Amino acid sequence: MNVIRALSELPPVRGKCCLAIGFFDGVHLGHQQILRQAINDARQHEASALAITFDQHPNAVVAPERVPPLIYSLPQKLRTIAELGMEHLWLVHFDRAFSEQTGEAFIRGLLKDLGPLQSICVGASFGFGHKRGGNVTLLRHLGDELKFIVHGLAAVSLDGKAVSSTRIRQGIQAGRLDEVSQMLGRAYSLVGPVVRGDGMGRELGFPTANLDVRRLALPPRGVYAVHAEVAGTAWRAVLNIGVRPTLQHSNPQLQVEAHLLDFQGDLYGRELELKFVDHLRPEQRFASLAELRAQIARDIAQARLRF
Repeated sequence: MNVIRALSELPPVRGKCCLAIGFFDGVHLGHQQILRQAINDARQHEASALAITFDQHPNAVVAPERVPPLIYSLPQKLRTIAELGMEHLWLVHFDRAFSEQTGEAFIRGLLKDLGPLQSICVGASFGFGHKRGGNVTLLRHLGDELKFIVHGLAAVSLDGKAVSSTRIRQGIQAGRLDEVSQMLGRAYSLVGPVVRGDGMGRELGFPTANLDVRRLALPPRGVYAVHAEVAGTAWRAVLNIGVRPTLQHSNPQLQVEAHLLDFQGDLYGRELELKFVDHLRPEQRFASLAELRAQIARDIAQARLRF
């Protein structure tokens, strides 16, 4: 997939463009429906498929106090869209100036830069432009005038309720990871770069890879059996999500740290993907580091039985 940050970077395209527009956090079943509609339109009309998404959640600019935790990191989102077969993706830098553009001005600007459009694919409740003043009704009106087709696709349902990024975030935070995987259409995973920690895991005899997962929705605190994948190779691992209460820090910070079983090597700076296998136990405080060390050994033994 060709990722661009300005439409001027788009190479000459085949025929008209078929667009899929949205934030696409999680690239869940509903998002996949929108993206695949654009891809299918492009194949049918010998056109080019272009996804348009943003480099940060719009609320980071227009409502910073209401920025939701994200399901996917940006690299994970882009990879997942590429796997669907999208040809091009415009990663829009969402800033104050962009947020103040009206929906109509945005669409007319697209036609000016891209030329005639074949279709625009969005969700039925899609809102865009300044103060979300644009919607599917506006798109259809502009489509009649400017000669492009609009697909306003209804939400996909699971168990009688609409699949949405909000519902998926709630499922992650409640630990309903099987349900989350169903809504994503793939196994839920947590992805982030490995950063340096305080070395406590190594001191205890169980070195860990600490993930930077700021801004991401997280499962409940506790210990999990997971598969940890780096550069295409998977390792069995034990994951701890929590504030490490046994250490009694004055300002405890939430940590996401994985001990890869039978692994030796340096993972700093590399991206690690964690796929959840089973929940082993909730977070708990121990009376001493010796007790904590003994429990970690039991967690590892229990994880080996779960795989």
